[in-house]
Amino acid sequence: MKDDVVLPGISAIQDEMIALRRRIHAHPELGFQEQATSDLVAGQLSAWDYRVTRGLGKTGVVGTLTTGVGRSIGLRADMDALPIREATGLQHASRIDGVMHACGHDGHTAMLLAAARHLAESRSFKGTLNVIFQPAEEGLGGARAMLDDGLFEQFPCDAVFAMHNVPGHPAGQFGFVSGPCMASADEVTIRVVGRGGHGAAPHTTVDPVVVCASIVMALQSIVARNVDPFAQAVVTVGAIHAGTVSNVIPASAEMRMSVRALDPAVRETLEQRIVALAQGQAESYGAEAQVNYVRCHPVLVNHAAETEFARRVAEQWLGRDGLISNFGPCMASEDFAFMLEARPGCYLSIGNGVGEHGCALHNPKYDFNDNCLAIGASYWVKLAEQFLQ
Repeated sequence: MKDDVVLPGISAIQDEMIALRRRIHAHPELGFQEQATSDLVAGQLSAWDYRVTRGLGKTGVVGTLTTGVGRSIGLRADMDALPIREATGLQHASRIDGVMHACGHDGHTAMLLAAARHLAESRSFKGTLNVIFQPAEEGLGGARAMLDDGLFEQFPCDAVFAMHNVPGHPAGQFGFVSGPCMASADEVTIRVVGRGGHGAAPHTTVDPVVVCASIVMALQSIVARNVDPFAQAVVTVGAIHAGTVSNVIPASAEMRMSVRALDPAVRETLEQRIVALAQGQAESYGAEAQVNYVRCHPVLVNHAAETEFARRVAEQWLGRDGLISNFGPCMASEDFAFMLEARPGCYLSIGNGVGEHGCALHNPKYDFNDNCLAIGASYWVKLAEQFLQ
């Protein structure tokens, strides 16, 4: 990243924003518990003359700033941390045992706050700016909770944008994907009910452990034989729980699965096949499979016009060297997908760096790269100013 691309107004407050980011990092809060973070965000926005609204999605915060008459834009940052024990050894490491900002939401919040401050001071736009600080992105549906509380009814947005850091790509480069960008995420629990008994007399039982093993192996055929080879899908069995001792065949067992797809039609196929396969395999052993299929996040689909606009802002500012080459979709999920179902917009990425800053997300040794903060904030300013010309 070249220092000369950072806006002077952002450069002037960079040290303050890094300190704020590290303050948030040291005091992480889990989803829907972000009270102190919300207090901090609301206090900053109020000091910069934003109209602040709290309580959307329990702990969400929205700051609104209007200058003249024009379009409206929403910029979203997530605030929640993860139930992970930090292992970075950094001076600003988490002070809350078992909770850490292992996904960079502290950095996302700090970047948007820096941009919000600059835009409030410059007022170099015409229209309405909504800065949206969302709780509970990590699997708890904070975006949907804010929408259920009337987010876009109270704060109309002609378009909405969000940014996430991506380790392993050069710091400060931006990545854009038009169309399906991140996968749907569904959670499946299969309870296999058999007939328990003595481990020495398996013929008198219906062993649910054997049934689970059969289901696991059969599940491998779904992606291989029921999904178009050019489509993408993931079926992962992450947990199997059964029994407590070696010489007792349990009466039941439980399997937990994560199911992902980049196409809504593929998502439908996966659900149909998983349910039919699990029940069929169980029946063939004389057992019963009770399937609880919970749809969590939809496919995140970036809108073509807004994605091209967001990409163009970055390229005109930084040139082609400012873009991540060959950047494509991934099978992780993101609940910003709910906001993109409600409004046009784009979910974009910023490289978090390589080497020491290339540590994967959700890792106990991850830390947001503070060198990205100023360029990320500068991008938000440029995007908002050009959208609200």
